[in-house]
Parts: sequence; structure tokens; C-alpha cells
Amino acid sequence: MIIGKVIGNVWATRKESALNGLKLMVVQRLDAQTNQSLETFVAVDCVGAGTDEKVLIVTGSSARKALDNPLSPVDAAIVGIIDEVKIRPEG
Repeated sequence: MIIGKVIGNVWATRKESALNGLKLMVVQRLDAQTNQSLETFVAVDCVGAGTDEKVLIVTGSSARKALDNPLSPVDAAIVGIIDEVKIRPEG
């Protein structure tokens, strides 16, 4: 699973029919320890996430399973909205 932050939306009038009705979000991956911003990608929103929310993302076959459609052309899905992340300090 990946921790990320929703930074925007994607609107596509023309797309694969299996993507019709799905909410597409632009997500920036975050390093859990440093909170450093990493790469951005598009993920299907399964939980009603909004811009600026930290989210939990799954990729690959887990993303298609989250949509309950194994044939969907989806590689990333938002499956949770994060309330808090606690990392034990090193030492």
C-alpha cells in the first residue's frame, strides 16, 4: 500500500468505457517518515476522497479488486482516507 495526498482531479470526456462513472484523482506519493513529496499519478477514488486529504492507495490487481472489476484498465485505487500516521522514532 502507498500513502499519498490528493492534489487534484482528472476529467476525461473520452475514455475506456470501463472507466465511465469512476472518479479519477491526481495523487502525490508521500514518504511516510519524512513526508517528502514523491512522484504523482492518477488513481480511481473508491472512498470519496477530496483534494488535500492524505489517502491509502493500492496498485495492480489489488486496485482492480477494489473496483470489483478484474478487467478494468486501472492500476491504482484510493481505498482509504488517513486520519493519522504515527511512526516510531529511531533509536
